Amino acid sequence: MTKNYRQSLAFVLTGCFALTVVFSGNSFSGALAAHQAAQPKTIILVRHAEKMVVPPENKDPDLSVQGEARAKEIARMFGSSGITAIYATQFKRTQQTVKLLADRLRVPVTVVEAKKTSDLVSQIRARSAGETIFIAGHNNTVPEIIAALGGPSFPIIPETDFDNLYILTIQADGVTKLVHLKYGSAVPVTGQSMTKP
Repeated sequence: MTKNYRQSLAFVLTGCFALTVVFSGNSFSGALAAHQAAQPKTIILVRHAEKMVVPPENKDPDLSVQGEARAKEIARMFGSSGITAIYATQFKRTQQTVKLLADRLRVPVTVVEAKKTSDLVSQIRARSAGETIFIAGHNNTVPEIIAALGGPSFPIIPETDFDNLYILTIQADGVTKLVHLKYGSAVPVTGQSMTKP
């Protein structure tokens, strides 16, 4: 075997190895992207926690003591759940419901107007597959959001109910599944007046 032949063979083998690495890398990246795209998107929805009893003209009450306790329970339950995005409406009661969770996760709260469910749904649909998203809404908007994302239809949540927890998964093929749970205290708070967002 001549020296030139050995050099030529080494050059060819090096080139083949480099091509193998490139194609293998591309195959791995493609497989990883396909795997990520196949992951379901998970949306966790709650109505805001209990709010203070205030005069009817006050449309933006703070959370009550019971509501603050429920917000702490949310932070405890979901503080290590891999949530990547948190949404709340412009009202204090929804933002206070998720504040402790957002602080624990160091995830900013994205504020979306309560009456603009279509904007919120567009933002959720635009997020990447595999993400886990937390939403604090209202007794009338939570069922609306679930239905708009392809889940089942629910009536408006009763005004005295604050312990509903909905977990909606959206598969890569668009199929949705919903789990409806209860969390925290189920004791209804008296004197809660209807305050539409």
